[in-house]
Amino acid sequence: MQVREIIRLKGGALYTATPQQSLAVAVDTMAELDVGSLVVMHGGRMVGMLTFREVMRALRTHASRLDGLTVGDVMVGDPVTAFPDMEANELRRLMIDKHSRYLPVLDGETLLGVISFLDVAKAVLEEQCFENKMLKSYIKNWPDESKG
Repeated sequence: MQVREIIRLKGGALYTATPQQSLAVAVDTMAELDVGSLVVMHGGRMVGMLTFREVMRALRTHASRLDGLTVGDVMVGDPVTAFPDMEANELRRLMIDKHSRYLPVLDGETLLGVISFLDVAKAVLEEQCFENKMLKSYIKNWPDESKG
């Protein structure tokens, strides 16, 4: 299974923020949408990622106050990215090695979406269930050589 298939299964919803946006507003957006990350866009290009990890660090660093902080103040400016032809196992290894729960997927300069570790787990589970059904069907319909 490739990353492009995971993006297809997940759907095309993409949630964004701008570097100038208030961090408090971004946190509200994340909570309202029940998402763990926002892609930070500026001038039509991805310039960073904001995840709940950066929010937690900002809260710790600023005594639990987000007043005056912007998304650009705390975002990851050069996030690890995936590409559409990447295999799911390679993607999982990258996410584990880089401690990244969310990875933007780029096709050249084009942002295709964001994949979470949960998205990967769901896609792999669906693939395994499909393969399991196919194997059971194959075994069930196995030709019985003793009847021939």
